[in-house]
Amino acid sequence: MTYLVEPATWLAGYIPDLPTPFDEDDRIDITALAKLRERQIGVGVSAIVVAELAGEDSTLTPAEHDTIVRTAVEIAAGRVRVIAGAGSNSTSQAIELTRRAEAAGADAVLSVVPYYNKPMQAGIHAHFQTIADSTALPIILHDIPSRTIRELSDDTLARLAESKQFIGLRDGTGDIARPPRLRPLLPPRFRLLSGNDAPALAFFANGGDGCISMISNIAPELCQIIFSSCRQGRLQSARYLQHRLAPLTASLSKESPAVLKYALCLLGFMSPATRLPIVELADSAKAEVASAIAEISDEDLACPIESWREPYLREGSALTP
Repeated sequence: MTYLVEPATWLAGYIPDLPTPFDEDDRIDITALAKLRERQIGVGVSAIVVAELAGEDSTLTPAEHDTIVRTAVEIAAGRVRVIAGAGSNSTSQAIELTRRAEAAGADAVLSVVPYYNKPMQAGIHAHFQTIADSTALPIILHDIPSRTIRELSDDTLARLAESKQFIGLRDGTGDIARPPRLRPLLPPRFRLLSGNDAPALAFFANGGDGCISMISNIAPELCQIIFSSCRQGRLQSARYLQHRLAPLTASLSKESPAVLKYALCLLGFMSPATRLPIVELADSAKAEVASAIAEISDEDLACPIESWREPYLREGSALTP
């Protein structure tokens, strides 16, 4: 595990927010989980996120959370860092998840602004500082006001970033002007990551360090090329590839993780099963996802067809062999 490596140079580029595969008995599909992780390691990502937003973390039992983090650490075997989702709107529960992630071998935790409670900024600061006091792990903050109602203000973020234990921000605000606004307030070691795929390229161009991404689960190679092209100043190439991914990005923004899981099903990586209150996609949404994947199917995204994948292909997907 990585304890307070300074600076966190590994916290950069496209970092996939991995979904949690379930089998027909609603148990975690460890085989599919391993396949997803190995694919990402194979394309050279610096880190993976598990048991967070795309991983349906709110539906996982503590034992399942432990299993997901522990197996991720075992599969990674030091080749990539493992970032474990450990957020809650209860400070004591967030501390418990953080401690369990630390015991399971995670390299860092991703901790979200408390949702539903609508705490004041002083409460948000106290929440995160109390979590930090409970662990030796580095902490990445997650600001996503569309889900939490309360934002992590720039001033509160700057106060937290004074501690080396807070190493980065997953910024789900969609505000592409935020990186240049925040840079003067933050230490150089602190990493700024887009939490949304749609504005990621503009976020990079404005000084962002990377993106914790859903679409990189589907097209990891293209995402890596987009980031490297941007860093090398080849913005036209980066824009072209992002444009190719735009229909799929738009689909993912509507009903994920159901869309994400269905897309990965069509590509042969996992079952599309979700847990309540998330349900499977309507037929019209499935057709939209299939069409979006067909737009980039020449990029050789799919792996060999699995037997459980066949009925979904027969629904009329453009990916049918």
